[in-house]
Amino acid sequence: MKILTILGARPQFIKSAPLSLAFKKNQIQEVVIHTGQHYDFSMSEIFFKTLKLKKPLYQLNHGSKSHAQMTADILKDTEAILLQEKPDFTLVYGDTNSTLAGALASIKLQIPIIHIESGLRSFDHTMPEEINRILTDKISKILFCPTKNALSNLKKEGFKAPQYLIKNVGDIMFDASKLFATYATKPNLSIQSHFCICTLHRAENTDDSKKLHTILKAIDKIASKQQVIFPIHPRIQTLFSTKDYPHITFCPPLGYLEMLWLLQKTQIVLTDSGGLQKEAYFFKKHCIVLRENSEWMELIENNYNFLTGSDEEKILTTFDNISQISNSSFCEKFYGNGKSAQKIISVLKGFE
Repeated sequence: MKILTILGARPQFIKSAPLSLAFKKNQIQEVVIHTGQHYDFSMSEIFFKTLKLKKPLYQLNHGSKSHAQMTADILKDTEAILLQEKPDFTLVYGDTNSTLAGALASIKLQIPIIHIESGLRSFDHTMPEEINRILTDKISKILFCPTKNALSNLKKEGFKAPQYLIKNVGDIMFDASKLFATYATKPNLSIQSHFCICTLHRAENTDDSKKLHTILKAIDKIASKQQVIFPIHPRIQTLFSTKDYPHITFCPPLGYLEMLWLLQKTQIVLTDSGGLQKEAYFFKKHCIVLRENSEWMELIENNYNFLTGSDEEKILTTFDNISQISNSSFCEKFYGNGKSAQKIISVLKGFE
């Protein structure tokens, strides 16, 4: 079996590691395209030296473009590679422009698509990621869901056999978090014994100046009582002055291994990131979600994570009262048992 994997963003490289190792162990040939959408070069040594994974065979250069231009360029280049490689399947992860472009190139050539993280929904069509994931699900053949909710979403939308093969295999990111946790690295920062992590990058927050400054104002008030470490995403570096929020510990973007170290030590996570909400749960941390919706509603419904949007009072009240309103068991297996890669391999073996 030959599988062509398309990767475009740091989280996708991270998710791919446990599955690529499983492919190698089971003698499944994997060819990797890196679209150039985004990459964390600090991960290179872990991937290629420590884990002994092969470097991507194809290296494209499609970062820093508009959504339409990036999708079109990746689609064009991927089509040429697919025609050359002739894989049995194309494999895509999540909801990036690389995901959609790779899926579109494949379906035009009648190459079946494997979509990992199928069925996730925020139900917010203003998010580019939501459009990418819905369209990719529609044209995929094998849909690997990370949760029961994701599986339920697909059923409600009419996905069914024989057009689709749908399996809940748990979350591949849980596999990856377990794999990389032992390599976690302390950031080169002054870190107090009690601290929180905050990240912010969603367009719904950063493209609205009022929302952005309201959130930062709330975070700064929290930081006046407890250290808040805030890695600044490149897309928001020029949107505000750090001097206006003197209590926050701002720092440059951190590598994944540094973020893992912080996740293991932090008190609370504040974020608008989809992935970080869930990773907080992996490491038994509560999360304040700086959005109006979430793909991970099981965490909201069970009082592990809390939606606040950009409401300053709600952010502050939730932070102050989180110990009284939260669930501290962290015992539910919402995301499987960390063996998603093995389950995926078992399904794919049936096509050999």
